[in-house]
Amino acid sequence: MCASIPANRRSNRPERRTALVARELARYKVDNAALSKTRFSEQGQLEVGAGFSFFWSGRSKAERRDAGVAFASRNDIVRRLPCLPKGINDRLMSLCLPLLGDKFIIIISAYDPPMTSSDAAKEKCYEDLHVLLATVPKADKLIVLGDFNAHVGTDRASWVGELSPHGLAGFNDNDLFLF
Repeated sequence: MCASIPANRRSNRPERRTALVARELARYKVDNAALSKTRFSEQGQLEVGAGFSFFWSGRSKAERRDAGVAFASRNDIVRRLPCLPKGINDRLMSLCLPLLGDKFIIIISAYDPPMTSSDAAKEKCYEDLHVLLATVPKADKLIVLGDFNAHVGTDRASWVGELSPHGLAGFNDNDLFLF
């Protein structure tokens, strides 16, 4: 099972946050999760209790850490990976999982800039995503997970606490990048 969840922001220590996330993933029997807005610096990996390993890609230590993406994968799955997850930048990562034969499933973890970001930053993120998508062989399966900071529609009754009340005519500018 794959999931995309925002990282728990209640703790500043990666070891503590990853332990909390790993416990929840194990509780809900999630094998792989794409995490966004992790706020971890640089790139790294960490094996934690509950049988999970975390791989992340973030900004340098000198920069403001308001982005970051990661994967959390069960250790028995990590041992079968043909290569470790690849951090493209602080907003994109890819994970290659083997299927039967010589087929693979490529999972991309994405975290798009929020509406307050410049158009140039948003365009750069989508350009990077398109470049990454172009590297996926046609024979492989593809899953893109993450937070695209976009929504379509004005009916928020079903999404109370999840969707921002802000949007113009039923969608926001980030939606245009998705289409």
